[in-house]
Amino acid sequence: MKKSALIFLISIVLVSCISGEPKPIQLNTDSCDFCKMTIANGKFGAELITQKGRYYKFDDVACMIHFAKSNTVVPYKAFFVGDYLQENTLLPVEKCYFLKGGSINSPMHGNAVAFASDKEAAQYQSKLNAKLLTWKELYSSY
Repeated sequence: MKKSALIFLISIVLVSCISGEPKPIQLNTDSCDFCKMTIANGKFGAELITQKGRYYKFDDVACMIHFAKSNTVVPYKAFFVGDYLQENTLLPVEKCYFLKGGSINSPMHGNAVAFASDKEAAQYQSKLNAKLLTWKELYSSY
């Protein structure tokens, strides 16, 4: 009985480790895996997960993209970015609307932000004087 309980617990832990869900960024504690700066602002934070379940954290979407482009041998499973309107909340890039440029000033000067809805992005587009981009366009821009 103890052996089956132990096997069950180990399987739960292993499945949760490679779930594909982002791990919360520990602000002012975690460091960017690209530029090595401490991640201090969750609105600009980003994270990627490899196919093997390894997590990498970033203080700017630009750092994540530069990291991904410089490490082409590692297959990635998922990319996440901080929601500009929800402090330290990570969203899958496929579901985001991005703004870049204008008066946006991110930690490593990637100067891009993500929104969960097109309405939010449109509302901030004129406020920030920024260009609306898809994930593919943003990824190609660095």
